[in-house]
Amino acid sequence: MPLPQKKRWESMAKGLVLGALFTSFLLLLYSYAVPPLHAGLASMTPEGAAPCSPAPGEPETATPANGSVGGCQPRRDIVFMKTHKTASSTLLNILFRFGQKHGLKFAFPNGRNDFDYPAFFARSLVQDYHPGACFNIICNHMRFHYDEVRGLVPPNATFITVLRDPARLFESSFHYFGSVVPFTWKLSSHDKLAEFLQDPDRYYDPNGYNAHYLRNLLFFDLGYDSGLDPSSPLVQEHILEVERRFHLVLLQEYFDESLVLLKDLLCWELEDVLYFKLNARRASAVPRLSGELYQRATAWNVLDARLYRHFNASFWRKVEAFGRERMAREVAALRRANEHMRRICIDGGHAVDAAAIQDSAMQPWQPLGAKSILGYNLKKSIGQRHAQLCRRMLTPEIQYLMDLGVNLWVTKLWKLIRDFLQW
Repeated sequence: MPLPQKKRWESMAKGLVLGALFTSFLLLLYSYAVPPLHAGLASMTPEGAAPCSPAPGEPETATPANGSVGGCQPRRDIVFMKTHKTASSTLLNILFRFGQKHGLKFAFPNGRNDFDYPAFFARSLVQDYHPGACFNIICNHMRFHYDEVRGLVPPNATFITVLRDPARLFESSFHYFGSVVPFTWKLSSHDKLAEFLQDPDRYYDPNGYNAHYLRNLLFFDLGYDSGLDPSSPLVQEHILEVERRFHLVLLQEYFDESLVLLKDLLCWELEDVLYFKLNARRASAVPRLSGELYQRATAWNVLDARLYRHFNASFWRKVEAFGRERMAREVAALRRANEHMRRICIDGGHAVDAAAIQDSAMQPWQPLGAKSILGYNLKKSIGQRHAQLCRRMLTPEIQYLMDLGVNLWVTKLWKLIRDFLQW
């Protein structure tokens, strides 16, 4: 073998060895930062730990359940069980703004932007937690553990969450998280989603790394076994338990109607629920499921489908109780107010690709291997009256958490590594 060619092969071999060592280091670091799937059950806060104890003289926020009752006071103690791929980042921004505006106390994670998901939530994961600590708002991603969460907020706290059509959620989750679910790497066709749904049992490994993202994700996030036999009576028991624990279950497909019900429940003002759609994918990255694939996706996520059907029905009962005409008026008012803010705040009037975002503070977190999440450019000249509100409404989750003083060292380190490797 000629010498130059031999040296070239030696260089390639050294590069492969160094690459393998560096990859191993990253995997070790990531495994330290991301807890194992079933971790947390054994690390719950001890049973004897003191529950939330409001400070003497702290105002009570007990109000009528429906904000339409005269004389209600705004509710300030809120638990938002933040589910994945359900417009929850938009709702998170609403809660961040309300809490910041009123000087409320958030229960934030420590080191990351979630509570060691996919491990179960534990009070000890809260930044600056101590026994008896009491918080107004909990809203970051977690795997729900009711008793642990319950011990952090006053007894009259309002519990809310949001659901989405399970087939659409699965589609979104597959495209967003698929690259970090190793069993999807076996899929070889251009349309990996369609290939997977043709025979999901062939590829799916319930014990595989990050497998929870690709089956019954809503059930999993809410703290239940996403692999339950659909015929088990536990499925219906869990659904009814969610109904007992949560004061309102919003629906992503009817987000404006959901916000009207939320505003009424919490006795908030219209300004409190204004929003811009955050963490949305660009249109070219949002393939729509065909009729057959939609049915397959629904069947694959049958536990979530049952959950969604139950709360879809209860949602419309709440709308009926609220009043259809009144709902139409309030939705129209919300959309007018959102449109008014869009004209005031957003340069160009619409979301743009990541490459077109001019301010890094407005750059949303992107999935591995793609820059499919849209963001916004803030107008250069905004009047003093709206400048602060505009910036807050457009700030992505990670940057907003940093603005609120959250320790995100793990998230920041992971971002530096991703930027360096151009992932």
